Amino acid sequence: MDDRVDERVRQAYDRRAEEYAAALGSMAAVHPSDRARVESWAAACDGLLVDAGCGPGHWTAHLAGLGHRVVGLDVVPRFVDIARRSAPDVSFRVATLEATGLGAGSAGGVLSWYSLVHHDPEAVPDALAEFRRVTADHGGLLVGAFSGHALEPFDHAVTRAWRWPAGRLAAVIEEAGFAVVDVEERADAGVRPHLAISAVRVR
Repeated sequence: MDDRVDERVRQAYDRRAEEYAAALGSMAAVHPSDRARVESWAAACDGLLVDAGCGPGHWTAHLAGLGHRVVGLDVVPRFVDIARRSAPDVSFRVATLEATGLGAGSAGGVLSWYSLVHHDPEAVPDALAEFRRVTADHGGLLVGAFSGHALEPFDHAVTRAWRWPAGRLAAVIEEAGFAVVDVEERADAGVRPHLAISAVRVR
């Protein structure tokens, strides 16, 4: 990600971290279908799970509570502080998606749940390259994003985000060295259309 964009996202979420955590930083705020999907994906992964862009850390803590070995990473220091307060026995650190600080092939799976939505499209491959680097052969990747008929930006409540057509994002994921396993699109009442793509590292 361009350093200026990275700083834009960091500053925007830093200003609203407590508000965001109060509204969305718990499993009670998670749609049951999303919970089932992430839990099922995690159960199929072998080894360390990386919650890349963990925000206030609710997914990281939830997966740890299910018995997974997991680390949460976020570019926003205030999010990491909130996560550590909420789940002191879980590992969290400040890191970008493009430089996780993890060893090559050290992860059994990477969860990128809405953490790529603020990346400009040309920056997404850089993050996916890092996900591939840290993921073991045949390890998993699960990406959550906003779905749309066209690749286009929109005014997200915190800072600019992007909608992706499912096929286009799936193609970018495959170009990064993953094989797409399945794609889900869902339109729930009152929220933006949702997209989830599961993939495995293949080369």
